[in-house]
Amino acid sequence: MADTALQGLIERIGADHVVRRLGIEAAHEKQVFGQGTLLFNVENWKLAPRIITTALKVTGLYGRARRNADRVEVRRNLVTSTRLPPAFDGFTILQLSDLHADISQGAMRHLADIVRDIACEICVLTGDYRGKTFGSFETSLALMRDLCARIKLPLYGILGNHDSIRMTPALEAMGIRMLFNEQEPITRDGATIHLAGIDDAHFYRTDDIARAAAAIPRDAFSILLAHTPESYRAAPRPAST
Repeated sequence: MADTALQGLIERIGADHVVRRLGIEAAHEKQVFGQGTLLFNVENWKLAPRIITTALKVTGLYGRARRNADRVEVRRNLVTSTRLPPAFDGFTILQLSDLHADISQGAMRHLADIVRDIACEICVLTGDYRGKTFGSFETSLALMRDLCARIKLPLYGILGNHDSIRMTPALEAMGIRMLFNEQEPITRDGATIHLAGIDDAHFYRTDDIARAAAAIPRDAFSILLAHTPESYRAAPRPAST
């Protein structure tokens, strides 16, 4: 049974989804073999961090690897579509993904400085706020809280395979509209596009693109937020023109 902290989420997306994800989290915590779509989940292997750290130190690459992990790069991608309403010409989205905040604190400090100077309309966060796929998430939430306070934009998010659904109330308290196989309309100058977000398709297999798209008109311009890139193959094709 889900706890009372998740009652609001249960009322919105249904008890079946919440209970199912909680059950998978409990049953597969620290599982190394056969998690979701993976045969071998190296991220849950206890020895993996120690082996990688030792190998980097032995080869003299540890300092370089640490600096690379703390470096934050801003990449700009231009997307064009004849189906995009003219009112959204130049509409800019800031995407932040795979932050793994509690094990990437140097990068989080750099990111906190960068986001204040990026000009855009909305920010989307596409999962993996926690470093491990199990265990405590309080440090990650504290770092996310500080970051979100610096982003003066509408925030939308989804969970990744490293995240627990129990993190959702705290993430939503930061102002993030978390999407669980849901969509959110975004309006600008009388025109509308739709932002859809699915739950994790990689570990938990709790994604449902059809449900997320159900309320989106077939000819509308929409954007899918998915933590795992292969989900695009299941996305509905646009109506022919």
